[in-house]
Amino acid sequence: MQIIHHGAREGVTGSCHELQLPEGRSLLIDCGLFQGAETSGQGADAEHQDIEFDIQHIHGLIITHCHIDHVGRLPWLLMAGFRGPIYCTQATALLLPLVIEDALKVGITRNSSLINAVNNLIASQLRPVNYDYWEDFESLPVKIRFRQAGHILGSAYVEIEDENAYRVVFSGDLGCKNTPLLPDPTPLERADILVLESTYGNRNHENRQTRQQRLQAVIEHAVQDGGAVLIPAFSIGRTQELLYELEDIMHQVRERSEGVWRDIQVILDSPMAAQFTTQYRAMKALWDDEAHARLAENRHPLNFSRLHTIDSHQDHEALVEFLRESGSPCIVIAASGMCTGGRMANYLKALLPDARTDVLFVGYQAERTPGRDIQRYGPRGGYVDMDGQRIWIKAQVYTLGGYSAHADQTELLDFIDADEPVKRVRLVHGDMPAKQALAEAIQQRFAIEAEIAS
Repeated sequence: MQIIHHGAREGVTGSCHELQLPEGRSLLIDCGLFQGAETSGQGADAEHQDIEFDIQHIHGLIITHCHIDHVGRLPWLLMAGFRGPIYCTQATALLLPLVIEDALKVGITRNSSLINAVNNLIASQLRPVNYDYWEDFESLPVKIRFRQAGHILGSAYVEIEDENAYRVVFSGDLGCKNTPLLPDPTPLERADILVLESTYGNRNHENRQTRQQRLQAVIEHAVQDGGAVLIPAFSIGRTQELLYELEDIMHQVRERSEGVWRDIQVILDSPMAAQFTTQYRAMKALWDDEAHARLAENRHPLNFSRLHTIDSHQDHEALVEFLRESGSPCIVIAASGMCTGGRMANYLKALLPDARTDVLFVGYQAERTPGRDIQRYGPRGGYVDMDGQRIWIKAQVYTLGGYSAHADQTELLDFIDADEPVKRVRLVHGDMPAKQALAEAIQQRFAIEAEIAS
């Protein structure tokens, strides 16, 4: 079996990998949007998402999880003529229509009839599969199994095995241990070849056990400035983790009812994130033991009293203007996570020039995205270009480690340490310094060569 990479070769977006099988047939693993400056190397980029590779021999698609950089090009794949089966976990199947709607609105149309038609077509092709269950792939001589990846709800790494027991494993995005709401990733059994993400292949996260305390400290310090705390966050996963920990902070300080937490409001201004949060609540059977313990205490980790959701665009615009004028202390969570669009962009354009504002980054910012520029130049009093406007940054800018949804270098190495030795590793989904550092670490620890995808 050979592997061709149509995305996430030179960066962390546009994940799309083709597994070539005998007799000229292929499987596609993920089909994500490109963001920022990243490209497929074959013509696709953030402005041109068309499928530029031949799909006639592709007999099926496997989805590891439903982040937009892994599934966002699915509408373009359908437009290219793909009508094969689509395999994913049960939870991913439930979340997928919301992501596809967002991808269509970003790149193609806001027409609800067309969006519904695309989602209905996808629904007819979906083949949801339970975790840990070997499934024969329709019309192909392979079987597949989804294992818990601990990245977002429904996320999985996928094992593909042929009739000779040759096993290829695609990691998708691996999560960290001790992630709120989610079980830890399932340990790897074995792999003849492991296609492994490397987003944080050159670093280790700050202590995740103390990240909630650090979140509390940053917000308490920020609110002293008297303005809004803006947290750009991805609608799936990061937003729900933040809500979970903010609820716990408020629960812990409730009896004292003192300081900034006495009256502060948490505002979720993202219709898509609100819908995903509703779905997360509906699928609480998939939550981890700690989250179930909070439910047993009659607590509501994703639906607490001081959480307010902004629905209409009119209410969103009114709130942006109110905060511009008043600087009223509050916590605003909104998409997009890399500040490339969405409602967060409007908050940033309005409030970055205000010294009372604090921007808190909790996730990876890809090169040449507004988020990366704010992160890099904001502490220097620089500027960011957004929608053709030059916005000077007077706001305070923080980056809080320990909130990444991706495994760090130590966790990636631990994942490779399978029950049986992994024979080959190929690195994708990372900037070159991250891939090079991880390749060296793999060589040192396991004495196997790690290829860097090309």
